[in-house]
Order: sequence, then C-alpha cells, then structure tokens
Amino acid sequence: MSEATFTFRVDEALKNEFSVAAKARDRTSAQLLRDFMREFVQQQNAAEHDAWFRRQVQLGLNEANAGHLIPAAEVEAEADDWRTKTHEKMAGAAS
Repeated sequence: MSEATFTFRVDEALKNEFSVAAKARDRTSAQLLRDFMREFVQQQNAAEHDAWFRRQVQLGLNEANAGHLIPAAEVEAEADDWRTKTHEKMAGAAS
C-alpha cells in the first residue's frame, strides 16, 4: 500500500490537546487520525449501503402494492429447480 502525506491547518491549542489525549491512550496523533479516517469511511460506506437497501425495499413494496407479484407456485418451482441443480453439482463434485 502506498502512503501519502495529508497536511492541514489546525488551531495550536487543539493540536496540543489532541496530542496529549493521544499520548494518554498510548497512540500518536497520526495513528488516531488514521483510525478516525478509516472509521469515517466505513461509516460512509455503511450509510450508502443502508440507503441503497432502503431504496430496494421500497421498490419491492411499491411493486407489491401495485399488484405486481409472482405467484408462490412459480417461486417454489424455480426454487425446486435451483435445489435440484445444486444437488446435482454437489453430487458431481463429490464423485
């Protein structure tokens, strides 16, 4: 993984307080900032996934409310076909 330098300005008092707080946790300021950045990106990714998931659920609800449903027998037939093919593949792999 290549590394890059991240430079920004911050109030001197805040920098000093942050450094003291980091040292109290046996970490450097840079280590804590990297941790915060990773956590922020993970939270952003989780928020984006949550928004996508909610949109997908709403689309499904809209379709169901409009009466665009797949009959249960059709779903079961497709599932049976999928299970049969999966069992055949597993049996072939075990041979």
